[in-house]
Amino acid sequence: MTQDSDSLQGYANTVDAAGASRIQVRGLGKTFVLHNQGGTRLPVLQAIDFDAAAGECLVLAGSSGAGKSTLLRCLYGNYLATEGSIRIRDGNDWVELTRAPEQRILQLRREVIGYVSQFLHVIPRVSTLDVVAEPLQQRGAGADEARERAATLLARLQVPGRLWSLPPATFSGGEQQRVNIARGLIGGHPVLLLDEPTASLDADNRAVVVALIREALAEGRCLVGIFHDEAVRDAVATRLLPLHPPAVTEAAPAGKLAAVAG
Repeated sequence: MTQDSDSLQGYANTVDAAGASRIQVRGLGKTFVLHNQGGTRLPVLQAIDFDAAAGECLVLAGSSGAGKSTLLRCLYGNYLATEGSIRIRDGNDWVELTRAPEQRILQLRREVIGYVSQFLHVIPRVSTLDVVAEPLQQRGAGADEARERAATLLARLQVPGRLWSLPPATFSGGEQQRVNIARGLIGGHPVLLLDEPTASLDADNRAVVVALIREALAEGRCLVGIFHDEAVRDAVATRLLPLHPPAVTEAAPAGKLAAVAG
């Protein structure tokens, strides 16, 4: 393990031995109701069952509309499941995410579940260095230490130092994605959700992200991700979870299911 990953590991929760389950999903279903389409119901996920363990990178596989992004959002608590159970391990406790109050979900996001989305959503006018450092500060690090570690990650991801004092909203798509990855990794969350983290990156930066993901796995973190780039997927996946679009029992506008499900 590199010196950089050693320094980031210190703010992770107590990490389980490899193979210890951190996510348990049983009978998960998600149906969207399109109220502006006469109440049309769009089933996106049906009867999903899986466990994900420490030291594992579970890759969601399937065609457009199979529900990959929807599943990630359910795991993060952005979408409320229509049916079934999502249990997240927090230390020695299991939290039923589908019934957890908002404050408990927010606590899990600070301390247990990290998320790298396809797009960076941050407060305008905040510098890139502070955007990346924030999750580590939320977990108890001092401002100087958090900024120092943010700088280490940004440099490794080849974000030029001249940009660190600027808001990332002004950056190119690839630069924003690298900032997003640094922000997602810095907190050392035991569970990390990845939604196409390399989609906007060139080959050199994809290789850096692959190395960072492998280091996260070596630390015993549990990753669940979507990777359409086959080379990246093959490099990081320890297991695939195939997803398939459920049967639509009601008429729906063409393309609507794929647009909603992701």
